[in-house]
Amino acid sequence: MMKQKHVALTLVASLFTIAACSSPTSSDNTGKSSGENKKLEVSVSILDRGQVASDEGTYESNRTTKYISEKSGINVKWVPILRTESTKKLNTLIAAGEAPDMMWEFGRDYMATLKEQGAIQPIDEYIEKYSTSYKAYLKAHPELKPYTMFDGKTYMATSARGIDAIANHGMWIRQDWLDKLGLKAPTTMDELVTVMRAFRDKDPDGNGKNDTLGAAFNYNYTGIIQAMYASNKSNWYLDNDKIVYGGLTDRYADVLAELKLFFDEGLIDKEYITDKNFQKERQLFVTGKAGIYFASWNISAEYRELKQNVPNSQLVPLEPVSTKYGKFGLYQEPPANRLIVFNKDMKNPEAAIKLLDWWIDKNWFDVRFGTEGVHYKLVNGVPQTIDAEKNKKETIYAPEYAVLDQWSPKPEDFAVMAATDAISQEYAKVQGESLKVAMKNKYRRDIPFNPTFPELSETSTSFGPLSDDIETKVITGGAQYSPQWGMEQLRKEWKRLGGDNVDKLAQDWYEKNVKGK
Repeated sequence: MMKQKHVALTLVASLFTIAACSSPTSSDNTGKSSGENKKLEVSVSILDRGQVASDEGTYESNRTTKYISEKSGINVKWVPILRTESTKKLNTLIAAGEAPDMMWEFGRDYMATLKEQGAIQPIDEYIEKYSTSYKAYLKAHPELKPYTMFDGKTYMATSARGIDAIANHGMWIRQDWLDKLGLKAPTTMDELVTVMRAFRDKDPDGNGKNDTLGAAFNYNYTGIIQAMYASNKSNWYLDNDKIVYGGLTDRYADVLAELKLFFDEGLIDKEYITDKNFQKERQLFVTGKAGIYFASWNISAEYRELKQNVPNSQLVPLEPVSTKYGKFGLYQEPPANRLIVFNKDMKNPEAAIKLLDWWIDKNWFDVRFGTEGVHYKLVNGVPQTIDAEKNKKETIYAPEYAVLDQWSPKPEDFAVMAATDAISQEYAKVQGESLKVAMKNKYRRDIPFNPTFPELSETSTSFGPLSDDIETKVITGGAQYSPQWGMEQLRKEWKRLGGDNVDKLAQDWYEKNVKGK
């Protein structure tokens, strides 16, 4: 589903490019203007997750980008944005007047900031005037409407997430290590720490060396710990009917304490602080040196590499563990998928809307899955991989370009979609189970979406880097920087930046927009 959504975005982006770069003459469905035989062009952001192999090209130019350009009739200039620094990079481009015509991200909060800055524009009249397919899609999915609007106007285009895209974070554990050490899968945070210590100390890989870790992780690491304490920094929570920012709840002190313990005790690799793209973490896991993987519910590439490096490994999904506050699910996304916005300086929104239409009309499918007969064959309408190794290189990054889509597989579809080789079929069964585990425990989301208003955007922008610095001190700085010290500093900085007023405005926003509705 992610792939299809990426595809849709890509198509949308292509249309945007066309709109931005062409003169405002009428255009036909091929993307060629009636006045000239020149392709429309548009620039679009694309998240760079480091998945395009060098012989495949780059995020700017590869087989997927070429397919989109050829089939949509639109030349798209892709602007790669490093996933781990996406909003920071977009902010830099916007400030320099170099932002792409179409930008997308997953966070509504961030789009609210762009709206308050005047960097994006409403799109209601464009949809009404130019759209057919996307307009019909929105009517069929009214649940998406609240997520696309600010102040009564539509600022974002989006599509509905399938279940595989609502599920997000995931935890994995080496069942073979548990079996060897006579341990059971942990169900509480204390048990999780005990298992991690055993994985560190008791030579679970049997090589006679002290070279194993309790866990490795990707960029979801801190978010997973936050979710298990119902204190995620990307959300606001209700405590006694008062709205509170996730990173300032009393529970957040426990998050910091857990992260500090993992670091201090060497249950994780301490160099992760400088491992900005988490490539070393990934390597530790796929070479069999870590017993738990804090990552995503779907880790097909890592699973395959682990099995190739350690054939006897047995990796299984792990449910979130309970804490003293109860048991909460890992992060699950709201129903709206990628949020696509139009640069205020876009010159031809008609082209962008036509690209949205093109994408939602199932053109996302081949962007996401590749070429029928080459990358997949259809089995009862489900795309089955022909060659997993080929797809690992040629289509693994394609979902990033599926910006709008309608893909929603069932857990049982994974076995059909997978290639017929042993590892692929083995993972398909585990993948289906992982999706069920990821959705088994409901993620705590007290309000459907976060408050948005200028004062909050301004304070959050200043607070973010300061909070990161404080938290890094707490985690890595030793006994002098306790979690309690960290919370005091976080609340002090929030207050200094106008947080008291923001909290009051957030409560007013909650009373007006959420409570009782």
